Amino acid sequence: MTMTASRLDRTLAGIAWLLATLMTLAAISYALDVPRRLSMALFTEQYLALILAFTLGIAFLKYPLFSGWFRLLDLLLSVLGFGAAMYVALFYPVLVNELVYKPLSGVIIAVIITLLTVEAVRRATGWGLTLVVAGFLLYGLLGHLLPFGLSRQILPDRLFIYSAMDTNALIGLPLMVASIVVYGFILMGQVLQRSGGGAFFNDLALALVGRTTGGAAKIAVVSSFLFGSVSGSAVANVVASGVVTIPMMKRAGYSPKFAAATEALASTGGQLAPPIMGAAAFLMAEFLQVSYATVVAAALIPTLLYYFSIGLYVHIHASAAGLSIPDDVEIPRVRDVVLDGWHFILPFVILIWTLFGLNWRPEVSALAAAGSLAALSLVVPYRGQRARLRDILKVIPETGSSVVEIIAISAAAGIVIGVLNLTGLSFALTLQLVQLADGNMILLLVIAALVSIVLGMGMPTVGVYVLLASLVGPGLVRAGIDPVAAHMFLLYFGMLSMVTPPVAMASFTAAAIARADPMQTGWQAVKMGWVAYLIPFVFVFEPGLVMRGTWGDVIWSAVPAVIGVIFATGAIYGYMWRPLRLAERLAMMALGLIALLPLDLGGQSRHLISLAALAAGLALLLMIRRNAPARPLETGH
Repeated sequence: MTMTASRLDRTLAGIAWLLATLMTLAAISYALDVPRRLSMALFTEQYLALILAFTLGIAFLKYPLFSGWFRLLDLLLSVLGFGAAMYVALFYPVLVNELVYKPLSGVIIAVIITLLTVEAVRRATGWGLTLVVAGFLLYGLLGHLLPFGLSRQILPDRLFIYSAMDTNALIGLPLMVASIVVYGFILMGQVLQRSGGGAFFNDLALALVGRTTGGAAKIAVVSSFLFGSVSGSAVANVVASGVVTIPMMKRAGYSPKFAAATEALASTGGQLAPPIMGAAAFLMAEFLQVSYATVVAAALIPTLLYYFSIGLYVHIHASAAGLSIPDDVEIPRVRDVVLDGWHFILPFVILIWTLFGLNWRPEVSALAAAGSLAALSLVVPYRGQRARLRDILKVIPETGSSVVEIIAISAAAGIVIGVLNLTGLSFALTLQLVQLADGNMILLLVIAALVSIVLGMGMPTVGVYVLLASLVGPGLVRAGIDPVAAHMFLLYFGMLSMVTPPVAMASFTAAAIARADPMQTGWQAVKMGWVAYLIPFVFVFEPGLVMRGTWGDVIWSAVPAVIGVIFATGAIYGYMWRPLRLAERLAMMALGLIALLPLDLGGQSRHLISLAALAAGLALLLMIRRNAPARPLETGH
C-alpha cells in the first residue's frame, strides 16, 4: 500500500512536470509569434486562459494539501482547474458574445476558475493575499448592505463572470504582463542559474570588493545585487546567494543577525534593480502607459542610493569592529573572472541592445538573451566546466514550475481589480484617501506607506505592487504627485515588507540560514536599510531622483542625497574613523537630513540650504578625521 501511494506521488509529480514543460513551450511559442506565423488567429485572452489552465493544473499538484491516497483530491482539483480554464481558452471567441446573457455553463466555469484561483494563491503564498481577494469578493456580494460604498446590488452570477472572464479582471493586465513579459525573464534567470551564473556573480563580487574593508559582507551586497536584478524574487535570491555569503560573513566575524540582515537587504533590493525589478517594471510601464525605459531610468538613482547606503553601513561596521575577509578565502583577479566568464556578460549586452537599441518587445529580448546564454554555456566552460545539455533542458519544466506562483498572484490581483471596477470602489477609495489626508501631503504619504507595508506582509513584490497600484496609486496621483514618483513610492514600500517585521519573508529566510533570531534580524535590516524608508518621501518632492525633469534637476537632487546618506549613516551607526560623541551624531544626523530633505523656502533656497548643509557636514567630517584615535567599537550593531 505504501509503495502504491509512493507511486501515485511520482505519477502526480510527472503530470506536473509535463504541464510545466508544455506551459513554457506555449509561452515561448507565443512570444515568438508562432501562432500568427502558422495562420492561427488567436485572441490574447485565449493565450492567457491557456497559461491559467496550466497554472491551476500544476498548482494543486505542486502544493498538495493531502497525502497518501487523498492526493487524488488534489488531482481532482487540478483537473477541474485545468479543464475550466482550458474551456475558456478553446471557446473564448464564442463565450465573449454569450457571457452578457449569463448562461449557466458560463457561470459554473467562472465560479470554478475564481474559487480555484483563490485556493491556488493560498497554497502558493499563504493567507495574506488570499484574505485580501476573498474580502474583495465578499464586498462585491454584500457591499450593498454596508453604510458606505455600493448603491445597488451586484448579483453573484454577474460578479463571478466579470471577475473570471472580463479583460478588466482576471484575464487582464496583470496576467497578461506575467504570462507574456515576465515569463521570458524568469526563463532567462533559470538559464543563468543552471549554467553557473550564480557562481560567476559570486566570483565577480569577490574579485571586486573582497580585498576592501568588510569584504565578506560587501561580497554579499554586490553578488545579491547582480543576481537579484535578474532573479526577480527576494526570497529566491536569499536562498541562492545566502548559502554562500552568510557562512562567509559569519566566519569573518559578523554576528549571525548582521550577516542575515545584510543578505536580506541586498537580495530584496534586487526588486528595484534594472533590468527586471522583480517584474514590477513591466507592470508599472503598463499601468502608467509609459515606456519601459522610463521606468528603468526612474529606478536608477534610488537603487544606487539603496545599495550605496547598505555598502556604507557595512564598511563603517567593519572599520569599527576590525573585520576582514577570512584568510582561507582565495580572492581572484577581476580580469581572470571576466575572461573566464565573459559568456555570462554577453547575454546582458544582448538584452540591453535589443531592448533599447532595436526596440524589441521585452519578452523577445529576454528569450534572445536566454537563448544566447544557453548556447554559449554548452560550449564555453566556466571554472573548467561546461553546462550539460540535460541541465539546460531542465530549465523548460523548472521555469514552468517557478512561474506558477507569479501567474497565480497576477490572476488573483486581476480579480481584485475586477471587483474595484465593477463596484466603483476604486473611485471611492481614492476620494477617501485624499479626504483622510485633508490636503496634507506628508500625512497622505505616511498613510500610503503604512498601507503598503501592511498589505505587503508575506506577499511577493509583483502581487504587492499590483494591489497598491490599483488601491492607493490613483489617490496619490489625484493629490498631485508625479505618476512615476507615486508608483515608485508604492513599489518601494511594498518591497520593504520583505524585510520589515512582523512578517518579513526575506529577513526570516536569511535568519534561518544564519541560525539567527528572525525578529532581531528583521529589526537589524530596518536599521541598516533606513534610507529605503526615507528616500521614497524625498523623490515624491524631488522628482529629479526618479529622472523627472531636466539634467540640472537630476544632479541637484542626486548629489545632496548621496552626501546626506553618508552623514546620516555615520550618525546612525555612531562611528566615522572613531566613535562619535552624542553631539557629533546629532549634528551629523541633522545635516544629513537637511541635505536629503527638500526644504524649500522659495526661489533658490533649496539649493542654498543643501550647499550650506554639505559645507558644514564636510567641515565636521574633517574635524572628526583630524582627531580620530581609531579606537574600534565592540561588534553588535
